[in-house]
Amino acid sequence: MDEDVFNMSIRKFLKQVGVTSQRALEMAVRDGKIKGGNLRVRMTLTAEGVDLHHVVDGEIRLD
Repeated sequence: MDEDVFNMSIRKFLKQVGVTSQRALEMAVRDGKIKGGNLRVRMTLTAEGVDLHHVVDGEIRLD
């Protein structure tokens, strides 16, 4: 395995996840689906064919 290729591929994937997730949250707020207060969020990472299940819980402040 080429460590550099592996790391760059992970970074590219995580950047895509971050950018698209932020857009989805912003769109939900703009469309009025989310209002004020704090928004509890959860991101789940799985991979096909691998026993991988990683969950990150958090909170996003809206006001």
